[in-house]
Amino acid sequence: MKVVRNRRGRLQLARSAALPKIEPQVRAILEELGEDPEREGLAKTPARVAQALGYLTSGYHQDPKAVINGALFVEDYSEMILCRDIDFFSLCEHHLLPFFGRAQVAYIPKNHIIGLSKLARLVEVFARRLQVQERMTTQIATTLMEELDPLGVGVVLKAEHLCMRMRGVEKQNSLVVTSAMLGAFRTHQATRQEFMTLLQNGKA
Repeated sequence: MKVVRNRRGRLQLARSAALPKIEPQVRAILEELGEDPEREGLAKTPARVAQALGYLTSGYHQDPKAVINGALFVEDYSEMILCRDIDFFSLCEHHLLPFFGRAQVAYIPKNHIIGLSKLARLVEVFARRLQVQERMTTQIATTLMEELDPLGVGVVLKAEHLCMRMRGVEKQNSLVVTSAMLGAFRTHQATRQEFMTLLQNGKA
């Protein structure tokens, strides 16, 4: 499946990258629910669902390491770099319902810095997969640590889960916060505290 970027820089599926095997399955689900997939409002729904699922899982077809390696720059800088409030949208792998929120990504460079937009791209790559928030948090942090070789990485995700709001306990104001601290962020209390203070004060 080919994933491209449109004129606004947003990911989308190439027109030829349909998921035709999904369409009959969606039709079967609609029928099982007691609906008529032939009625006007649902006639094109199987194709739309296939296209939407292809887009929402397009991260499987992108290499997160390639996102980073294309934008590494040598720079004599060793203070914390924080990219705040990166919006993300993902699908919970347990119920295929959305969870969405914001990511805070920080690192302390050793020899290299990365283009700031690539931090957002990295979050997007892992979000566009069937996910659990805990794993996504770790994947972002681990990839940065392995590919950038910084002194440390800190990642915090805060998200709303529709599987908690629409079904089950139906808690409308619930938020889930996960974190991953590697390198100096784990071993140095002062570094971790600086990171958390920046998040709490809203100062980058």
